[in-house]
Amino acid sequence: QVQVVESGGGLVQPGGSLRLSCLVSGLRFDDHPMGWFRQAPGKEREGVSCISASGHSVYDGVSVKGRFAISRDNTQNMLYLHMNDLKPDDTAIYYCAVASPGYGVGWPVDPEDFDHWGQGTQVNVTS
Repeated sequence: QVQVVESGGGLVQPGGSLRLSCLVSGLRFDDHPMGWFRQAPGKEREGVSCISASGHSVYDGVSVKGRFAISRDNTQNMLYLHMNDLKPDDTAIYYCAVASPGYGVGWPVDPEDFDHWGQGTQVNVTS
């Protein structure tokens, strides 16, 4: 059974930083491209960043480019999202998602292409 568990969300002031983590079990992690998505109240789920299975290719959404960085540790089955210079518009529930081994990462990214999802972790950016 595949399990996807996010952690690291919280309350932060504008300009602050957070690191989100995602632990995946139940599959061969280094075969699977991964992504971070977010959903703010009243809005559709949107892609934040995605990364290839090897970690060599990454793609970021326009709104987070230069501020967020996705990374992975295939030895620990972990995915990360390093978030800097956070803004109130970054407030959302952040989700970690697993794509199938044959998925070709690119942008834009479609949530429908991801098979396994975590429950999400809340990020609130407010002064």
